[in-house]
Amino acid sequence: MNAITKIETANPFLSGNYAPVTEEHTAPLIEVSGTIPTDLNGHFLRIGPNPVFVPDEETYHIFDGDGMIHAVQFEEGRATYRNRFVDTEGLRLERAKGTWIWKGMAGMADLVKGVPPPAEGMMKNTANTAMVYHNNTLFALMEAAPPHKMTLPDLGTVGEETFGGKLTHPFTAHPKVDAVTGEMMTFGYSPFPPFLTYSVVSPSGELVHTTPVTMPKGVMMHDCAITENFTVFLDMPITFDFQRAMSGGLMLDWEPENGSRLGVIPRFGKDEDVKWFDVDISMVFHVSNAWEEGDEVVVQASRSLKSDISRATEMAAKHELMSDQLGQLYEWRLNMKTGKATERHLDTQHHCDFPRINDDLAGRKSRYTYAARFDLDHDALFNAELKYDNETGAILVHELGAGRWGGEGVFVKRDGAKAEDDGYVILFVWDENAQRSECLIIDARNFESPPVATIRIPYRVPFGFHAGWAPAA
Repeated sequence: MNAITKIETANPFLSGNYAPVTEEHTAPLIEVSGTIPTDLNGHFLRIGPNPVFVPDEETYHIFDGDGMIHAVQFEEGRATYRNRFVDTEGLRLERAKGTWIWKGMAGMADLVKGVPPPAEGMMKNTANTAMVYHNNTLFALMEAAPPHKMTLPDLGTVGEETFGGKLTHPFTAHPKVDAVTGEMMTFGYSPFPPFLTYSVVSPSGELVHTTPVTMPKGVMMHDCAITENFTVFLDMPITFDFQRAMSGGLMLDWEPENGSRLGVIPRFGKDEDVKWFDVDISMVFHVSNAWEEGDEVVVQASRSLKSDISRATEMAAKHELMSDQLGQLYEWRLNMKTGKATERHLDTQHHCDFPRINDDLAGRKSRYTYAARFDLDHDALFNAELKYDNETGAILVHELGAGRWGGEGVFVKRDGAKAEDDGYVILFVWDENAQRSECLIIDARNFESPPVATIRIPYRVPFGFHAGWAPAA
């Protein structure tokens, strides 16, 4: 049941363990090596693109697939697996038609050429990128549309959430929740003015603050950071440019001339309150954490020297792996009084992405960061999990083994945790040798030791995007 169905396509994002699955399942997990901890209770979740209809296999982009959530529910030492499509309106319309309606990333070229969008709308909300748990509610996210409200444990889709009609801008795939105040900070970027809009959602789920933020042009801004008092924006050089596209270039492309800068706004600030800091040209997709130290705002993230996101399919098909497009853990210190930014590498040995922390410390100083290490020999797959120590500089490595590839690992504190790293790192792993999917539970305080539990999943879990955790009800 786990083996890959062979698909005749040259597109790497439709084949191998990227190949989509068609069925939804609910199954108890009984094949376990080790012991599932009884102090681990809640839902480990991983979302990703799983296309039902593909307009063109050659041009299919990994961003285009329909959202599917794979989940393992832990309850008193037992585990149950579920996978469900996010039942979006766009997917329902395509299923009713029996074929595709939207072209995804390839549709941007049609827009530039003046081809009218489908009668059903400009784009499909795929809800395929990440998740956030806020106000006792799970949301499935993509960054160009409203979030989808989901139910637990069944992974049912309620529908798009517009916060009583107050959400008037796209909703990032990476909002940040302040565990102390319960507030959720979010934003949306656009190729059209306003290029950036920032909002705050109250602990009870009410959108209570929105402001546009002036930007010179539209950029792809995938993530943000928060501190106790501020939100940090990432103005990086992946830009939208209609003139470039009309001249034969790409509408979304790497433009180093745009520069790189970080913008800091008070949590309930306005456009005029933003302070911008120029930094070395680079790209950030994923932030690990940020906090305040005296006059400085400290930001840590996975930073690469460039990115060529629009050509991802072409590069993968040619097995082009460029280390300058892979992230390494990095730090900026932004002095709010002097306006000066200083920056440094935190790791030059490993390339990594999907940095995570103990989410209770989001916006507060954290000691530990967990990240997935790139396998430089296998087209940007991940062959290990890393644990960084901000105090000692130590980097611990949990090797997954030859022919075994993981992804984003989520730190989950154990019930009754007494320390920042008192808990587990959980992730899905694909074992190419055995042709099977597994869920690993790693003791975060014994990080380099074998997993405390390796759970065999009776169905294949394709590679995906982001993982998350929702506590037991």
